[in-house]
Amino acid sequence: MTLGKSITKAVIPAAGMGTRFLPATKAMPKEMLPVVDRPAIQYVVEEAARAGLDDILMITGRSKRALEDHFDREPGLERALELKGDTERLAAIHEASELGPIHYVRQGEAKGLGHAVLCASQHVGDDPFAVLLGDDLIDEAEDLLTTMMEVQQKTGGSVIALIEVDPAQISAYGCADVSAIDGEDFVRVKSLVEKPSVSEAPSNLAVIGRYVLHPSVFGVLETTEPGRGGEIQLTDALQTLAAGEGEGSGVYGVVFKGRRYDTGDKLSYLKAVITMASERVEFGEELKVWMKAFVS
Repeated sequence: MTLGKSITKAVIPAAGMGTRFLPATKAMPKEMLPVVDRPAIQYVVEEAARAGLDDILMITGRSKRALEDHFDREPGLERALELKGDTERLAAIHEASELGPIHYVRQGEAKGLGHAVLCASQHVGDDPFAVLLGDDLIDEAEDLLTTMMEVQQKTGGSVIALIEVDPAQISAYGCADVSAIDGEDFVRVKSLVEKPSVSEAPSNLAVIGRYVLHPSVFGVLETTEPGRGGEIQLTDALQTLAAGEGEGSGVYGVVFKGRRYDTGDKLSYLKAVITMASERVEFGEELKVWMKAFVS
């Protein structure tokens, strides 16, 4: 039985400074780092569009103008490509500007992911919505977001994406304590803790950058005190919802076992570039031949 309203809105926080990729991100948003021939942020917007989310809000900050430019039309460039008869590249740049309407709101001060999500409250209103973090790339063959939206509609609560990690690495993530639900392939989240020590972690289930949230999260975020790192943590607000009762309460988890890359981590970013490049029809096989020779 469907409990909630239909989900059409996506929020993409993109206000971070990208310090892990300095100096490359000194003058360029980290979200614009290329993965083969598209910026990382485009893969995220395309994922939202594939899931049927046709109202996208990007939370930006200073020095992020390149994001708006990328998803906008560029008549001069388009005209130049038309005159050259370069239809292939013309189609490629049209893809970004035809993904649907994208709106932008600035996060005036970097107060954490919870604050960035709160910046979306006026645009989102009283509807459930998805949150996609730009650092996480999900393989386009996967339907994680669609599955999460179905779980939200079924439960009426909020839904998070989880992956199993090496227990020694759990301190780099938000961590979930969960219980199974009879007859379901998703779990109930009993509690959440942001970046616990290995000894304090309740499980090896890590929260990754996909959420489908009930709008009641906004009211909780408004009263959530700064937590770890002096920031307003989305994890803390979800912990409140997990422990609460009534409309919008309850947090559920979908354990994802597909391919996912953390483009905020240098090694994972390089793996994403190599993997996606090796699957490209036009040069993938040639790249794999070169890699075998290079490794040997």
